[in-house]
Amino acid sequence: MQLSRRTFGLGLGALTLSGCGGGATSTRSAASAGGLPADLRPTPNAGYDAWVASFRSRASTRGITSSTLNAAFRGTGYLPGCVKRDRNQTEFKRSLEDYLSIATSDERISKGRAAFSRHRSTLQTLEGRYGVDAEIICAIWGLESFFGERRGNVPVISATSTLAYDGRRGAFFEKQLMAALKIVQNGDIPASRMTGSWAGAMGHTQFIPTSYQAFAVDFTGDGRRDIWSEDPTDSLASTAAYLKRNGWQRGTRWGGEVGNGAPQGSIIQPQRGGPRFAVTRNFRAIKRYNNSDAYAIGVGHLADRIGGAGPLRGSFPPDANGLTKDDRIAVQKRLTAKGFDTGGADGVIGPNSEKAISAYQQRNGLSVTGKPSQALLRHLG
Repeated sequence: MQLSRRTFGLGLGALTLSGCGGGATSTRSAASAGGLPADLRPTPNAGYDAWVASFRSRASTRGITSSTLNAAFRGTGYLPGCVKRDRNQTEFKRSLEDYLSIATSDERISKGRAAFSRHRSTLQTLEGRYGVDAEIICAIWGLESFFGERRGNVPVISATSTLAYDGRRGAFFEKQLMAALKIVQNGDIPASRMTGSWAGAMGHTQFIPTSYQAFAVDFTGDGRRDIWSEDPTDSLASTAAYLKRNGWQRGTRWGGEVGNGAPQGSIIQPQRGGPRFAVTRNFRAIKRYNNSDAYAIGVGHLADRIGGAGPLRGSFPPDANGLTKDDRIAVQKRLTAKGFDTGGADGVIGPNSEKAISAYQQRNGLSVTGKPSQALLRHLG
């Protein structure tokens, strides 16, 4: 997969798609609860300090001024949590059914419709300017930051410099760090306000620094491309500009479920036995934002639901444990009723559900697997 806008650090956690069964806490939530987690605060590291000194020399030769470097690195430091999260990114893939259960949850649809209503004028203006459906712009906002609620509070200079120093993807993150410094030097945002995810994705629609440089726009006309503001206008406009420049075709749908009003297009079936979708060139434009069929379907279907459409008509097959989504929801509800809280009941078996299953199995003398099964469902009554 090519490194595009956000192919690093994506996955469900980065999309805030943890689900009731997953239970990931966003850095923005942690900050509001009294500060960032301890491992996302600067920690003394002599090797990192030496790397920064060397980098400053390289940055100077690339046109970054001493005043910018001094301001940018003031109060920053090595963040061990960024390295931990980067190295622990699993390649695990949820099924499309699980992904859509989270991406188009009742809560996300409800919040999406409310956000669309609040920002209808802006979104429709952007559709007129860039040709990108207003609901698609809103849906990307919803998947990337839960409509602005989970934008991340990690200092971008610290995050990108930590990951550049770590070296696993050093060249990539040094490029992001250099771009972040140029953004600061350009005056779009003070370094102290440049925050984002642990991997440096920023703002309402989570742009990495190089993509910000290439695609961000000042739609409000205040002289700054401010994707960090509580006002999402520049972020939403930047997303529309990104999609337009990556092949979005005005007046064409993204696609749709086969047999449910889908346009003409290529047929895909991301999950064997599940619904099939007819997808257009605009589906491929969404994949330029995140190179994942599940993500693009999630954006498209969430956009449709925000616009008033109903759920998918097709069904998904039982999972590897022989459980349907309704079965998994029943497991979660029955566990919670018995005092083993799964954090909700969405049919997505994540860490919270697995912990609750393990505790129940241990309490009842069962083999501790942490996995749902038909036998567990029967035991739960």
